[in-house]
Amino acid sequence: MSEEGRRLTHIDEQGRAAMVDVSGKPVTSRRAVAESYISLQPATLAMVAEGSMPKGPVLATAELAGTQAAKRTAELIPLCHPLQLTNIAVRCTAVSDGIRVRATVECSGQTGVEMEALVAASVASLTIYDMVKAVDRSAVIGPTRLIEKTGGASGTWQVADVERPR
Repeated sequence: MSEEGRRLTHIDEQGRAAMVDVSGKPVTSRRAVAESYISLQPATLAMVAEGSMPKGPVLATAELAGTQAAKRTAELIPLCHPLQLTNIAVRCTAVSDGIRVRATVECSGQTGVEMEALVAASVASLTIYDMVKAVDRSAVIGPTRLIEKTGGASGTWQVADVERPR
């Protein structure tokens, strides 16, 4: 990889943090998928599935929180561009030892939506934690990771193992 290819994109020539100038980049369709996991005790997972958690419908609330978070990413991450998002889908699914959160975010723009997808998955997981913490203090969030991105000059990227890391 060339010296230019290794340069950090959010650092200017003087070493200061800087937003990347995307004004010369073409508008393309962009898509990113991120996921997060939250490990729960079996009894907690059963309560979530039955809808008997004291704070209400956990998965529906988490999905809405993730959607809202994706739209506010530029307010949370200092060097992110505000984007006109065209689609946000956050889905929470029970798995054997907890809940998998998958966030898909799309836009037509000059920069990608990876951070929006990661923020959506993270906030959805945090919402689940908030809603179950009274009955399960041992809940653990993670890993949270980007699993796929498409669009832009770098094209398509996908993590080699899309199954849950062990």
